[in-house]
Amino acid sequence: MSASGLVVERGERIILTGISLNLSAGDALVVTGPNGAGKSTLLRTLAGLLPAASGTIELKGGNPEAQLSEQVHLLGHSEGTKGSLTVLENLSFWTQALGGTAATIGDALEAVGLAHTADLPASILSAGQRRRLAMARLVSVGRPIWLLDEPATALDTDGVARLGDLVRDHRKAGGIVVAATHADLGWPKLKRMVLGRAV
Repeated sequence: MSASGLVVERGERIILTGISLNLSAGDALVVTGPNGAGKSTLLRTLAGLLPAASGTIELKGGNPEAQLSEQVHLLGHSEGTKGSLTVLENLSFWTQALGGTAATIGDALEAVGLAHTADLPASILSAGQRRRLAMARLVSVGRPIWLLDEPATALDTDGVARLGDLVRDHRKAGGIVVAATHADLGWPKLKRMVLGRAV
């Protein structure tokens, strides 16, 4: 995945300017910077959810028939869970909506430590468990690029370790990870980008 000369505007204000990156299979980039520096905006732009005012984004080696937004997972601040559905029903919905298969759902819940909650309504989950449920989508639907916005938010020590395992396995399989975070995630062999002052 590469980006060159990205400029992003929101509300007629320039939020990001001159952003370039070049990531190969197995790379992980950690983006840091103060609140309001544009970390989340960068991830949303890379995901194809916000248009760049100028510059280019390219995925090399991806599916040439699919749009960039169909080849990324964006794990943002909102977990996207529906409280009236069970854990299993929530993950089943998202897996089907994102083009995955039912065969992956059990493995995904096991990987994030939620297999024992499968039949519980999502409304009773803790904040950390809701975050784990969102993480399960990374496993249940394979996509080459993971864009993670403060991925360790609300996770306990075990949750952070499981996230690290998922990222490690994804990178070993040739996946790419871009994470915006204030936390030290403890991942090895990282590239780093520091965004400037808040705007």
